[in-house]
Amino acid sequence: MSLAPARPTADGARRRWPVPTDITKPPLSAAAHRIGIPLLRSFWRIRSLGTHHVPLGGPVILAGNHTNFADGPLLFAFCPRPVHFLVKQEMFTGVLDPVLRGIGHIPVNRGTADRGMITDSLAVLRAGNALGVFPEGTRGAGDFHEVHNGLAYLAMRSGAPIVPVACLGTGDRGTSAGAMPAFRARIDVVYGKPFPAAPDSRTRSRSVVTEASRHIVERLTAHLHEAARLTGRSAARGDDPAATPAVDASA
Repeated sequence: MSLAPARPTADGARRRWPVPTDITKPPLSAAAHRIGIPLLRSFWRIRSLGTHHVPLGGPVILAGNHTNFADGPLLFAFCPRPVHFLVKQEMFTGVLDPVLRGIGHIPVNRGTADRGMITDSLAVLRAGNALGVFPEGTRGAGDFHEVHNGLAYLAMRSGAPIVPVACLGTGDRGTSAGAMPAFRARIDVVYGKPFPAAPDSRTRSRSVVTEASRHIVERLTAHLHEAARLTGRSAARGDDPAATPAVDASA
């Protein structure tokens, strides 16, 4: 794995550490994936359900709901394989910049047609890796009400199946980075069955991509409600109920 030498950032400062030159082979990803589960479980009571739905090889896109800053680390750690996540450009500053790039995350310039993000995402998928996406674009209600067409476009261009992921229990305390779930809160990360973005991914006109996006929203929303039913939670907030139905926590 080759590394690029330190170079000036946008504000003229020089990076303290080198950054990876090949987005498909992040040098820190495996180590971060190994330590993620025990680290996060030291803060919260976490169940990971349905991980057998995630293909262990080949390209795949994981699409998760997003209410809290903790959702990204949870999905990254508890996925049964390393994941390259799309992360807003603003996070790639200071010490976080080489760390995020070192574990394979891809910066996204929101509000524009980010060609660099598209190129890197397709490179990750063509290399047979997993790409993680929060299709709502930012932290919000976490109910997939607002899903952008970028997910459909990437899935159709790459042919990668989409695995829906519901992260429940992280949104109880707000959506800012400082509003993390309470210590020892119960959190469920529920993976669903993979599905294609569209029956025929060879045609990618704007209308076809828009229709595929509607299909994706339906599948993601259905999974969110099914995950809430299995865990006995409210799909919108991930509330912890008084009585929780039995689920297979080893799945």
